[in-house]
Amino acid sequence: MILRVFSFQERDIDNLTEGYETMDKDEIISTLNDLIETCKDGEAGFRSCIDDVQAPQFKTLFRDRLQDCKNAAAELQEIVRSLGGDPETRSSFSGVLHRRWLDIKSIITGHDDLAILEECERGQDLARRNYRNALEKVLPPEIRVSVERQYQDVIRNHDHIKNLHDELQSSKNLGRR
Repeated sequence: MILRVFSFQERDIDNLTEGYETMDKDEIISTLNDLIETCKDGEAGFRSCIDDVQAPQFKTLFRDRLQDCKNAAAELQEIVRSLGGDPETRSSFSGVLHRRWLDIKSIITGHDDLAILEECERGQDLARRNYRNALEKVLPPEIRVSVERQYQDVIRNHDHIKNLHDELQSSKNLGRR
């Protein structure tokens, strides 16, 4: 993922939104901070998965996804700062709850890779929903491009994890026959 550096000045927000019925600066910052929380949730969630998963190839995948989340958060934080806002630095309360559920489920299932992939997919479902909600708003075009690109990354991550989950499920089902 390429980190793009934004150098918006507060006065530039008017130029970005000229001709658009867009959100005000505070709404944009709030929306971006919600996405930063989503990225931080993903970062922490993938870190938990790295600790719990057994298969080395999944650990590598989760490390890569963790880095993607860090990069996305950093990009959004830079945009928020460029708009004169204070960027979010922590994950959401619901993200913390989801990770605790993942911890409990891992203990109960014995750190089963299939269960961990299932919870990762659930986390990516939440990220996908949060990005879709942000894209339903009228963001300035230059900011929207970044959010749309990150949304495509979330979809790619979700689909990859879902495919791995489905493959592992199929192989386990074949092993039971």
